[in-house]
Amino acid sequence: MLMVALTGRGRSRRVTALALLGAVALLSTACGVGSSVLDRDLLVIGVKPDQPGLGMKQAEGEFAGFDVDVATYIAGKLGKNARFVATPSSEREKVLMDGSVDLVVATYSITPERKTKVAFGGPYYVAHQDTLVRASESAVAGVRDLKGRKLCQVTGSNSWRRVKEERKIAVELVQAASYSECLADLKAGKVDAVSTDDLILAGFATADLKIVNAPFTDERYGVGIQAGDLDGCEAVNKAITEMYLDGTAKKLLQKWFGKSGLALTFTVPQFEGCG
Repeated sequence: MLMVALTGRGRSRRVTALALLGAVALLSTACGVGSSVLDRDLLVIGVKPDQPGLGMKQAEGEFAGFDVDVATYIAGKLGKNARFVATPSSEREKVLMDGSVDLVVATYSITPERKTKVAFGGPYYVAHQDTLVRASESAVAGVRDLKGRKLCQVTGSNSWRRVKEERKIAVELVQAASYSECLADLKAGKVDAVSTDDLILAGFATADLKIVNAPFTDERYGVGIQAGDLDGCEAVNKAITEMYLDGTAKKLLQKWFGKSGLALTFTVPQFEGCG
């Protein structure tokens, strides 16, 4: 560094400039700029609280589901402890960007739009969008049959876009805060269908509700991580690879979805890349 001796006002300016640089450095450290999940002993991980089979908050306050088990495995491979917090679809980018959580494992589909705000490890599974209707419904055999019908739209989810925007199907959207609310509206007849990932729908299918079994997209579930954490992202990808190679992924998928009738995939998904 070139050092210049200054006197009078010049020295004053130099001291002021150094003070400003110190303040900027302190602010950067406080905000976690340049930090990685690998630097933490405890990982705060966002999961869904209301999706059976994926992420459900139990009566005693614990979380259970496929996503929770995947997150637990990843944290273990990274040598970290994990604490789970409820994270609805509408909050996933926000909590990652403001540092409230370290990772998000919450049926978080990797999309170009989301990748402008956060980074993704994985995917750890590739699901497929399908449609849930009342068991008595016989006129809906596929997504095209939703034309003119009421489709539930969950705040923060992109699933409705696959129907209305990408496929130009003229559905009437009915807003809901969560898939649990969509489920209640479907049973009550307020909407005609719920369309989202088959793993999500599998947890909601009951005697009076059925999955159409006509998938029409690939939904690549990623592990959300702060943008710029390249080392953390690569470590997550390594953990996911090991999860498939040691048979854990197959065991977890069979544990949570083995009786769903879905065609499950047990091979390592093709990663997006962390760069």
